Amino acid sequence: MTQVAATSDGTTVSASWLLPGDGSAPRRAARIALKDGKIGSVSDGSVSDGGESPASGLVLPPVSNAHDHARVARLSQVNSFDVPLEAWLPYLALIPSVDPYLSSAVAFARSAAGGTGSVMAHYTRVQGLTDFPTEAREVARAARDVGINMALAVHCRDINPLVYGDHAGLMADLSPETVECVSRRFLKPYQPVHDQLAMVETVAAEIERDGDGVTVQYGPAGVQWCSDEMLRSIAEASARTGRRVHMHLLETRYQRAWADETYPQGIVTYLDEIGLLTPRLSMAHCIHLRPDEMELIAERGAIIVTNTSSNMIVSSGLAPLGEMLRRGCRIAMGLDGLAFDEDEDALREMRLGYMLNKAHGFERHMDRAALQRMAFGNGRFAITGEDGAGAIRPGAPADMMVLDWEALSAEMIEPEVAPLDLLLARGRKGYVRDLYVGGRTVVRDGRVVGVDLPALEAELLAALRAKTGDTDDLRRAMPELGEGLAKFYTGQWECC
Repeated sequence: MTQVAATSDGTTVSASWLLPGDGSAPRRAARIALKDGKIGSVSDGSVSDGGESPASGLVLPPVSNAHDHARVARLSQVNSFDVPLEAWLPYLALIPSVDPYLSSAVAFARSAAGGTGSVMAHYTRVQGLTDFPTEAREVARAARDVGINMALAVHCRDINPLVYGDHAGLMADLSPETVECVSRRFLKPYQPVHDQLAMVETVAAEIERDGDGVTVQYGPAGVQWCSDEMLRSIAEASARTGRRVHMHLLETRYQRAWADETYPQGIVTYLDEIGLLTPRLSMAHCIHLRPDEMELIAERGAIIVTNTSSNMIVSSGLAPLGEMLRRGCRIAMGLDGLAFDEDEDALREMRLGYMLNKAHGFERHMDRAALQRMAFGNGRFAITGEDGAGAIRPGAPADMMVLDWEALSAEMIEPEVAPLDLLLARGRKGYVRDLYVGGRTVVRDGRVVGVDLPALEAELLAALRAKTGDTDDLRRAMPELGEGLAKFYTGQWECC
């Protein structure tokens, strides 16, 4: 296990390998001194002050999960595995409302245990048991108790509650019982744009505190769910306040087809015209971008957040990361609440994205420096707005993950296998031993320190099971609604 020694200035972490995370070469036997939440120094650790041998830890930055939703339940828990996105989204309404602190603490603690130090919580599923500022305070309290950095992207949406466009045809094909249920569950009026944007600032005033890792962003759901008035108002507010924006963009072929019909000048060009396409913007998915759109995004400095497992699971496709990198795009990584094994394993997600995009034969599309920027630095900037973070160097935030090097390297035959090679070959959350965020110990010896995760998970599962009856009507309606959605999209919004 990594050795941690108290010093007069703070904490010193001594490990057998350091992977700085900025693309530079790994260092053997390094010592990292922490001071006031920052990296104070990085020095040779072959002999420590106390004479002890360095411990068997691989130290690297934590992964930044730049697109997630702090979801309460996993796909398999609500019988929605292997359903395309447009038919899958209604399944979220099957999840009963529960205490927001409980649900958020479980989500954030699972993320931390999986190697994540910073999370974008695009809060698209409000529990609704209290007014929203009160709920937001509980979400923020959960993030602080766990100890991660968290950006709460406040959900903004005002069009297309059921499908992209007019839902009259879909409803005409449904039985009266299903129409009644769907209308009651999904066709509620939206708050005015002004009120939704005012809520963002109200929440920010309630939960933001200088330097504690909790911030607020505008969270428009996506172009297909936001009116022109909504998007222009958010662009103006972001420019005026400097507040960051996080949204979905072009996740599916049907969203591409809708966008092409609705914005003939091009959806990315439209976002640029209204002033939204800036370095303050991060966009999840972007699977169906075209090369000229990638170049415009790169030129404007906005961030693309790729979500490899999620996109495969809900049948949306694979983002062309190699082409995005070739066009100069800044890419981050997100788990989207849909990690491959439903286990919030950020290391496996990082590896999966790399393996699927790295090369075609000897033709290289993603190098390892780009991978590290994607997993560590770019995502942390998208979440916190703090540039230059996501690497272990003097003056950077004291965010570090420690892997069990003895276990990771236990089966080596060649004595000089590079640590990054082993990480990419077999790294997973089971090797995570310690996690520091801003110098605070978040995970120690593989267990989350700030909350009792197993107890919270048991409490959450019991609460969800106790309230499943709340959604029986929708459960009965889902097969018919799913068939209707498949008919709608394959008949109207088929795309290239």
